[in-house]
Amino acid sequence: MQLSLQGLSHRVGAAEHLYPMDLTLQAGAVTVLLGATQAGKTTLMRLIAGLDRPSAGRVLVDGQDVTGVPVRDRNVAMVYQQFINYPSMTVRDNIASPLKLRGGLDRAAIAKQVDALAQKLHIEMHLDKLPAQLSGGQQQRVALARALAKNAPLMLLDEPLVNLDYKLREELREELSQLFASGDSTVVYATTEPGEALLLGGYTAVMDAGELLQYGPTAEVFHKPASLRVARAFSDPPMNLLPATGRGASVELRPGLSLDLSAQGPVTVGLRANALRVSAQPGDIELRGRVELAEISGSDTFVHVHSEVGELVAQLSGVHYFELGASLSLFFRAAEAYVFDAAGALAIAPERRGR
Repeated sequence: MQLSLQGLSHRVGAAEHLYPMDLTLQAGAVTVLLGATQAGKTTLMRLIAGLDRPSAGRVLVDGQDVTGVPVRDRNVAMVYQQFINYPSMTVRDNIASPLKLRGGLDRAAIAKQVDALAQKLHIEMHLDKLPAQLSGGQQQRVALARALAKNAPLMLLDEPLVNLDYKLREELREELSQLFASGDSTVVYATTEPGEALLLGGYTAVMDAGELLQYGPTAEVFHKPASLRVARAFSDPPMNLLPATGRGASVELRPGLSLDLSAQGPVTVGLRANALRVSAQPGDIELRGRVELAEISGSDTFVHVHSEVGELVAQLSGVHYFELGASLSLFFRAAEAYVFDAAGALAIAPERRGR
């Protein structure tokens, strides 16, 4: 299914919730809407689904204008942040409900599809329970199974994992990426988490304050953010951003500390947290500072350093221990630095590894 948005915008009173945008999604692929809270993701999904009407512009499905068509007349499957299931129906009947509504299947065929979906989402042992008897993660699996059972050409998922704990989110992310890869639907998935976009792959549309900033293959958008705004949205932890001055053949972070990069005038140097190291390699740039905070998250350690060029966060593999206030040098290669011009547009990006 080909979904296209033409000049789509949404205003509520004097407030612009969504600025005019043009976007054609890759058919049969996953598109992640990535952005912070109030970036406009939910507003855009509601317009795509037909729950709200745009202030201007059109929604086209396979070239047909469906802008005024209500959601009940569209073949769209939706999954929300909340665990929305029919409370008086068993898990089995919840999953079967779109199959029964669609018609054309006998009881045995419906039962076979329900069992298959329940196994895919690891809820086959709960089929005869009511939703209230399930955990939050299990309830969201039921909602996902029901959406998949609809077999709609367009599936919209609005931060479906946000209310789950960390472990459950990790499990479901892996499962969803496999489920989407094996299906034919065009999937639109909203999230605030860059890691989720990278895991789901496909394509990513970065949004901020109601604007569409960049759309393309996820790896391309991540490695070549078109602007500072995109870089901020698509980095977790946030990209380290340092004011600098282009001197033609070099970029100066401070007097006596320059990078072998070509730029002119005021620029911003961006360093991803995982580009910073605590051990030097030949040709590295050294940034001296002191430890302000060190925190362990999973298998990584995040160390916050007050450096000679500003505040920095380094993401180190493994578990490391640092004494607060201790002197610490961070190292990086100039080739790992991003450079953004005075207007915030990308001027230099590191070459992709393996290319």
